[in-house]
Amino acid sequence: MVSQGSAARFAERARARRRLAWRQILIAAGSVVVVAALAWLMLLSPAFALDTEQVRVAGAGTVVAVDQVRAVVDDEGGTPLTRLDTAALRQRLLDVPGVRDATVTRDWPHGLAVQLVSREPVAAVPEAADVAQHAEGDDASGAGYALVDQDGVKVGRADAPPEGLPVVEVPVGDARILSAALGVLEALPEDLLAAIGQVSAGTQDTVRFTLRDGATVEWGSAQDSALKVAVLQALRAAPETAGSARYDVTAPTMPVVG
Repeated sequence: MVSQGSAARFAERARARRRLAWRQILIAAGSVVVVAALAWLMLLSPAFALDTEQVRVAGAGTVVAVDQVRAVVDDEGGTPLTRLDTAALRQRLLDVPGVRDATVTRDWPHGLAVQLVSREPVAAVPEAADVAQHAEGDDASGAGYALVDQDGVKVGRADAPPEGLPVVEVPVGDARILSAALGVLEALPEDLLAAIGQVSAGTQDTVRFTLRDGATVEWGSAQDSALKVAVLQALRAAPETAGSARYDVTAPTMPVVG
């Protein structure tokens, strides 16, 4: 027979096991509730929703229309930041004219920071006159200048070359020669770039500058551009060669001055 004391102990142990089981059930249920509440708070509630008034846009430069950038971002207004696909938003921003690159960063709790890299014009390229109009005897003087960035992408147009931009003349439609000329310009320091009025090239290896003071520079190809820059700057600074009408640095170790 089981004594009354043993029966009481067995009953107490059973009650303890039931209490433990209920405690575990309550803890598990509470955890589920907490996780569900947090998920709702982060993914569905307006607590972290994007407020388009708290969007900062930087780096638009001179060619990107900020209102077009904001119009793209505004489509995401009200979306919780936790659900906002910044990679997809970046891709849409790259379709805005003049945008070369973009970075989108969440700015908690309700904002976004949009950092742009704009396609700034680095040269003016004469537009080809309309051949048909010219053939008919019409005035073709309406041809202007395409403003292109360092990649050769057209970012604007002007009737006359904007002040400070070199004019690049290459065979019409030859993207390789244009790319070579722009690649040379990209390698130049700002002070030398500002001194260039015109760039011409018949081939990728025959890039030539006309400086704003009238001197010409035979540059050649983009190869050894850093050395060519150093040689040209030294020649322009040296008393015996400063002010020369012609500098040839196509072979930078054997420059020619005339």
